Amino acid sequence: MKTKRVLFVIVLVTALGFGFAAGFWMPRDDDFFALRKNFEIFGAVYEELVLGYVDELDAARMMRTGLEAMLEDLDPYTVFFDEADNADIDIITRGKYGGVGLNVEVRNGRITVSSPIEEASGYKQGVRAGDIITHVAGTPTDGLSLNDVRNLMRGEPGTTVEFIIEREGEPEPLRFILSREDVTLKNVTYAAFVDHDTASGLGYVKLERFAQDASQEVRVALQEMQQAGPLRGVILDVRGNLGGLLDAAVEITQLFVPQGSAIVSTRGRAPETERLYRSQAAPMLPDVPLVILVDALSASASEIVAGAVQDLDRGLIVGTTSYGKGLVQIVKPLPYNTSLKITTSRYYTPSGRSIQAIDYSLHDGDFKQFPDSLRQTFKTAAGRTVRGGRGIEPDVTVSLGAVSELEEALQRRAAFFFFANHYAATHKIEPGTAVELDLDAVLTEFKTWLNGRDFSYRTGAEHVLDSLGDDLLAMGYAGTDDEVASLRKAVQQEKDADFERHAARLKELLRAEIMARYAGTSEQVEASLGHDPQFQEALRLLQEAQAYKRALGL
Repeated sequence: MKTKRVLFVIVLVTALGFGFAAGFWMPRDDDFFALRKNFEIFGAVYEELVLGYVDELDAARMMRTGLEAMLEDLDPYTVFFDEADNADIDIITRGKYGGVGLNVEVRNGRITVSSPIEEASGYKQGVRAGDIITHVAGTPTDGLSLNDVRNLMRGEPGTTVEFIIEREGEPEPLRFILSREDVTLKNVTYAAFVDHDTASGLGYVKLERFAQDASQEVRVALQEMQQAGPLRGVILDVRGNLGGLLDAAVEITQLFVPQGSAIVSTRGRAPETERLYRSQAAPMLPDVPLVILVDALSASASEIVAGAVQDLDRGLIVGTTSYGKGLVQIVKPLPYNTSLKITTSRYYTPSGRSIQAIDYSLHDGDFKQFPDSLRQTFKTAAGRTVRGGRGIEPDVTVSLGAVSELEEALQRRAAFFFFANHYAATHKIEPGTAVELDLDAVLTEFKTWLNGRDFSYRTGAEHVLDSLGDDLLAMGYAGTDDEVASLRKAVQQEKDADFERHAARLKELLRAEIMARYAGTSEQVEASLGHDPQFQEALRLLQEAQAYKRALGL
């Protein structure tokens, strides 16, 4: 047993040494001693537990628990991928995987299709958003995790897999035999002249992710518009785009900025992480006015593009402050087809600012935003002031407004999602037919549907009144019932008016969810633009040259 333990530790330490030789920087002697010492202790404890604990232990599960505990105090982007998870790496980097093209989530405890991917097997054969998957490959989905279901759906292209689906409005479960294929996730999900008006010359590109072919897709989208008519302005929409490959962000930025421009730099603990990325090619659109749309879910690669464009004064950033992810990860292969996505450096915009919003550097699990007092100011190429430490702050802020208590309550109940299922079941539209929604009628139908489900919620004001009434009674003010009742009545009147007060926002949420039942992604994006205040402001800035220049400080 002693010999076995020694061999076990030697094998692990040797493997660790090969890991450093294969690409990590060489640590100092004291670092290496501490690493080796603690690694031997870890290996010894692990072996004693697995071989000697009173109850038999699952060795793989225990190691995974140890790994997750080790990573817990680091940033959330440093992640271990086991063999089953490695398909996710291809999705992150290449935007491709073998499967049927269905995005799934858990709704009311059941595995539900959130969106089918256009041109993939599920979409072509008629699976739609809102469908509940009860069986995959003969296996009931009740009790399975999302990862379990995804692993059942994915597989070798050319194979098939059976799905049993429940759909509102259908009396019996539906059976689909879907073909697994190479599913390619589009980086550009919609690109066209605004209102298809080539005379205006204003182009719009919706960039969903930064996978391997992202820059080529953006280039092709712009070229196709140029072939139809001259481009006089471009809106690049990276709202909701959580990022992807740093190289893709650099390549997309150099479509717009002067050759030789600094785009982004990276710095970490190891010397090889220090690097400056410059534009290596002449820009495709060197002078065309540019607006980039960002929001709170624009992160990482999205922020690299927006930060470079802002710091170089090449265009305007419109929307709301971005996510604030200024950390760079690489994927390191590990034994047995596992891998580690590890944060190795921070990135900095051309002005030198870090846009990282959360401080993970203490490694104690207590993560906080950088306080305003520590945020530094920087200058753009033209001398405008920008600040670090909290994402990309837009040049022109366009807020979508605070979320109402009514909307929060409806979202908690997933009311928009389930009403869209009901609407699609009761309003049949032939495939290929244009979807025309009377949103006033839709909102009325929505309220009727909610009434049939006894929808109710309590506002903050009602909770305050409850507390006030109790406090008054406790203090001996027993004669205040009429006053409290009067306040309750006034609050209820305000609450009853919420549907009308927030009608515009509710209609837009309903429109977006219902469109997802009838149309593909590109049609959904196009239909949303006419109701999108951030897009409308970007459009105004491109249409009014003086407003565009003023916002740039020219």
